[in-house]
Amino acid sequence: MVEKEEMKPEPDEDYIIDFITSSAISKVGLKFLLVYIPIFWFSGLIVGVAWYQYIWFAVNTMNPIWWIIQILCLPLLLIGIIYLFIISSVFFSKLLLILINLIHKPKEGVFLAEWGDQDFEFWCLRTEIKKLVLWFMNNCPTPLVDILGFRWFGLKLDFSSHLYDCWCDLEYVKFGRSVMVGQGVTLMGSMVVGKYLIIKKIYLDDYVVLGGHATVSPGTIIGKDTLLGAFAVTTYNQVLEPGWVYLGVPPRKIKPNKYDESRRDILVKKEVDEEKKYEIEHEVNIDEDKKDLL
Repeated sequence: MVEKEEMKPEPDEDYIIDFITSSAISKVGLKFLLVYIPIFWFSGLIVGVAWYQYIWFAVNTMNPIWWIIQILCLPLLLIGIIYLFIISSVFFSKLLLILINLIHKPKEGVFLAEWGDQDFEFWCLRTEIKKLVLWFMNNCPTPLVDILGFRWFGLKLDFSSHLYDCWCDLEYVKFGRSVMVGQGVTLMGSMVVGKYLIIKKIYLDDYVVLGGHATVSPGTIIGKDTLLGAFAVTTYNQVLEPGWVYLGVPPRKIKPNKYDESRRDILVKKEVDEEKKYEIEHEVNIDEDKKDLL
């Protein structure tokens, strides 16, 4: 007789974690869009006052030379008005985020992703505000403005790192030196996973490279000189060892990152045809107490 297989009880769906359904903004409700009203309202007031002062000065100026100058400078004025609106919106977003954090301070942990849960609802509110700021910063044509904005909102990075049109959870991400984040990358210090909200810091060590549209989940630590390939998705609390190339979902070690430099104060130039090699020593912009690490 064939023995019947022992039936295993099916797990409760409330406790199933499925990273395929993860999204930083998947559960943000339309009601949180109301926070944009005071931000845009006060930003518009500032722009309106600046424009009124310009019109008043133009109307009350009797010198024709000043009229010609004002007409010639009109394109610059329009650009300045746009930047004034962006800066004002970012400023009032920061003030609103400070107020929200005073009411309910964000913290790491696992929470129920359902309406009525205070941690989840305040997370949705903070996410909606940060989404506005990230859009303005990522689409600003002026160099380094995005880095300044990200740093002001709590992202720990220096000016040697670069982010290209990515979603970055500003409060729970820390960068090392010279980190390059590809276009469309999602850095998620907080994530809705099934019926849960997970909040945990992620850390990118020095000289990390993230390929386009990669996703870094909460709690991920990426070691020095590691390359995470395009479209890769890390898992919760995953640790990527230093000096490796990782690919896949979830990422797996593919090969050592042989392109990382053991001496960053040496520039190597090779002439392949004549099989000649030149080494040129140059200065490295690094703290004195860290030069012995080279």
